[in-house]
Amino acid sequence: MIYDISQTTGYVYAYPVPVARHVVRMVPVDRPRQRVIASHFSVRPEPVEWSEATDFFGNRVAIIRIETAHTRFTVHTTARVEVMPADLPDPEQGPSWEEVREEAASNFDLSASSPVHHLYSSPAVPLSATITEWAAASFPAGRPMLAGAIDLMHRLHDEFTYDSKATDVSTPPAEAFAIRRGVCQDFAHIMIAGLRGLGLPTAYVSGFLRTEPPPGKERLQGADATHAWVSVWCGDVLGWQGLDPTNALRVSTDHVVLANGRDYSDVAPVGGVLFGSGKQKLSVAVDVIPMGERKNARKIRA
Repeated sequence: MIYDISQTTGYVYAYPVPVARHVVRMVPVDRPRQRVIASHFSVRPEPVEWSEATDFFGNRVAIIRIETAHTRFTVHTTARVEVMPADLPDPEQGPSWEEVREEAASNFDLSASSPVHHLYSSPAVPLSATITEWAAASFPAGRPMLAGAIDLMHRLHDEFTYDSKATDVSTPPAEAFAIRRGVCQDFAHIMIAGLRGLGLPTAYVSGFLRTEPPPGKERLQGADATHAWVSVWCGDVLGWQGLDPTNALRVSTDHVVLANGRDYSDVAPVGGVLFGSGKQKLSVAVDVIPMGERKNARKIRA
C-alpha cells in the first residue's frame, strides 16, 4: 500500500511569543515493512536555526529556534510512504509468556531494537500494581505470549471508552485506568504498564492511520490525528508484534509509523520551550490516502 500523507499541526497563542525552541518529530523514516518514497517538512515562522538528527530509537528529529515574535506556530509535513503487509503469525503458536519474560530478562543486547529498553517503568508510564493485576487475567500459566497480548488488547478495547475530553496529554495511566476513559495515548500507556508489570517488553508507537477504510470496513478510531499503538516483543522467533488497542486491531497496512520509544515522552510530535504567557490552542489536520485518491483534510481540536 502506498499512501500520500499530509499533516498540518498549528498552535495559536493568546499573546505573542518572542522566542521558542522546538523539538519536532513529524517525518516518517524507513523501517521494516515501511519505505519513505519522498517527504517534505516545513515550519512557520521561519526559524533562525534548524538542525536534524536521528535519536536512539531511529526517529527523525528536527531542532529549531524561532526569534520572531509570533502568535501562530505551524508545522506541515507531506510524505509518500509504502507500507508492506505484516507477517501475522498464529497467536496460539510461539513461546509462552513465561518463556518470553525469562528470555527478555536474560537478554544482553543494548541495540535500539532490544527488548531490554521496554521492560521497566519510563517517564510517562510508571508501573502500577492495579493495572498489572488487571492485565494478569489475560496471562494464565502457559498461555502463548501473542495470544495473551491480543486478549489484553481486546479487553482494553471492550472495557474502556474513547473520550477525547476525559484526559489530556499529561494524564497518568493510572488515572485513565481508574475512569476507564481516554484516547489512543492513554490506551497505549495502560497496555504498556500492564505488560511491563508482568515483565513483558512493550514499546510505544506513534504514527498515522489510513483516513478512509477500504469498502465494507468501518473507519478506524483516531484516523483524524496522530495515532498511538503498542509493539509487543514476543521472543526472538516472533519478534515485535504491533497491536492497536484503540481499534482492537493487529497492525499491518493501515498503520504508518512516525516514531517509536518507551512512551509518549520519547515520541511527542512537538516539544520544547517557549517564552510567553496565556493559553494556547492546538489544531491538527491529517490525511492518509492511498496514492491516487483525493479527500479533504479533516480538522480536530485538542
